[in-house]
Amino acid sequence: MINVLFADDHEMVRIGVAAYLSAQQDIEVIAEAGDGGEAVGLALDLKPDIILMDLVMEEMDGIEATKKIIEQWPEAKIIIVTSFLDDEKVYPALEAGATSYMLKTSKANEIAKAIRATYEGQSILEPEVTGKIMNRMREKPVDSPHDQLTDREMEILMLVAQGKTNQEIADQLFIALKTVKVHVSNVLGKLEVQDRTQAVIYAFKNDLV
Repeated sequence: MINVLFADDHEMVRIGVAAYLSAQQDIEVIAEAGDGGEAVGLALDLKPDIILMDLVMEEMDGIEATKKIIEQWPEAKIIIVTSFLDDEKVYPALEAGATSYMLKTSKANEIAKAIRATYEGQSILEPEVTGKIMNRMREKPVDSPHDQLTDREMEILMLVAQGKTNQEIADQLFIALKTVKVHVSNVLGKLEVQDRTQAVIYAFKNDLV
């Protein structure tokens, strides 16, 4: 049996959806919440298998409630069920830790299917939401490995590219030899290269020197 907590500030919506879901042989609505704060308390107390979360609620909205639940219970599986598809709702909800995102215009049996799929570990997203995510991924520039380097690590890389030994780098920067070795190891790891030579080649290929 899949135990479900349903959070929505509209009582009639809760009654209708809960009635349909509880009629399913494998789903049971064990609790309902009328606002985000109540949802957080019930979720952490009851630890339901699935949480259906509305986004726009008084006292505390669904995004904040999702964030608070995930912070204290990372394993929680939360399905957003909302009328909103704007960026200000979709991305924050997913970033807060929601597993799936459904619209209230979905048929009741589609919500039930999403509950079962999410329970099994899948992430169910409305096609429009998937499209938004793909568009954002295309628009967002892909970070280069060297973007992960700290200022000190970049400085170390520049000195390595100049052919300086670890001891020479330590003397020039007035730091311990052991510290230099740690920085060099971090640089190689972040650039995903095997040795200093490959790091130097990377630096020249990417116009870092």
